[in-house]
Amino acid sequence: MSHPRKITLAAVAGLLLALPVRAAEFSAPQKSEIETIVKNYLVSHPEILRDMAAELESRQKTEESDARRAVIAHASKDIFNSDFQAVLGNPTGKVSLVEFFDYNCGYCKRALGDLANLIKSNPDLRVVLKDFPVLGADSVEAAQIASAARNQLSGAKFWDFHQKLLMTKGHVGREQALAVAKEMGLDMAKLQKDAADPEVKDKLASVLKLGDSLSINGTPSYVLGDEVVVGAVGYDELKAKLDAVAKCGKTAC
Repeated sequence: MSHPRKITLAAVAGLLLALPVRAAEFSAPQKSEIETIVKNYLVSHPEILRDMAAELESRQKTEESDARRAVIAHASKDIFNSDFQAVLGNPTGKVSLVEFFDYNCGYCKRALGDLANLIKSNPDLRVVLKDFPVLGADSVEAAQIASAARNQLSGAKFWDFHQKLLMTKGHVGREQALAVAKEMGLDMAKLQKDAADPEVKDKLASVLKLGDSLSINGTPSYVLGDEVVVGAVGYDELKAKLDAVAKCGKTAC
């Protein structure tokens, strides 16, 4: 049985939508009477406006989720298997978690422990890191150095580099990234040459474009299964979604 409020809400919404279309069918007194009826009802039942706003938000979220799923299906290779990304955990794992991050993102720093625990607790997890430098020029420069560092580091060694750089105190930019690279013994001349390659700038731009197509407006953001998860939602929520992906290929079975 339908809820009475839902019926009323649908009726009011339908009437409001129909009025502009059918306005020409009513005389001026009739239009005035209808407007008065609607106004008086809304004044007497203001909760209807709240319900309408909630319904609108729900529909918008559904539309956004559907649009994101379409992008994930269309751009699956760029999201999960690009040649411009770091792969951690099990590189041949059956379940993938993609993180879009910024080295100056405070929430990314907080979420680092969640990512580490997910890798430790799931030997079949493949983690993909996507540089998504949205917090200014320093973030872009740090991402350029980190991208170049991947030419010399991979797997556990790049994971060490990533953790050191992400957890650097204060603002992170080119100098901080170079300092971490030097500490880890990288070939600094090669690193700076690779970082200056125009291809690095172009590929970072392509990741930003990819993030925009997924409606990612903050970091960290994750792609797992057919869903985009925005924000540092915590270990438990990510683990639950990953377990579902392993079971049925979706974040909710």
